[in-house]
Amino acid sequence: MREPETLFIGIDANVRPLVKISEKACRRTEKRGAPNALFLQATVEELPDELNGIAREVRIQFPWGSLLRSVAVAEEVILKNLRRLCSDNAKLEILIGIDPKRDKSELQRLGVPDLSVEHVKQKLLTAYEANGFSVFEYNIIPSSRWPAIESSWARKLRHSPTRVLINLRARAI
Repeated sequence: MREPETLFIGIDANVRPLVKISEKACRRTEKRGAPNALFLQATVEELPDELNGIAREVRIQFPWGSLLRSVAVAEEVILKNLRRLCSDNAKLEILIGIDPKRDKSELQRLGVPDLSVEHVKQKLLTAYEANGFSVFEYNIIPSSRWPAIESSWARKLRHSPTRVLINLRARAI
């Protein structure tokens, strides 16, 4: 078990992915169980008040649907709720894996703009800062150079040569 002194909370709006991982977490530690992990079915719009200010780190990995749109266009309600989770100076990391060609129709349907460096500089930096975050890193990484990300989605998505990883990192201010 890694970081036994840290409590990990996984949140997903869809209960299905939480079932299997919850079962794994409940195993004995020698069978790779994680007694310091718990899982919550919730949307970012409806996070319980009990989570206010407890996070030293918030990670959003491979969002899709409304969550992808929310972080890509910096929706105020979502950013405020994410900030509400964070303790002072907490780290926010958002990892988006998209294939600009294969995902084009879904990105258009969601109203997700081109997630270029220019978009981040022109739109996202000020929006994130206005909602309590200071972006200190933003980059686009081809799938061939993705860092090790412990995620079944990362393993699946990494095999697409045209898919990119958009990495946004910020601190709660």
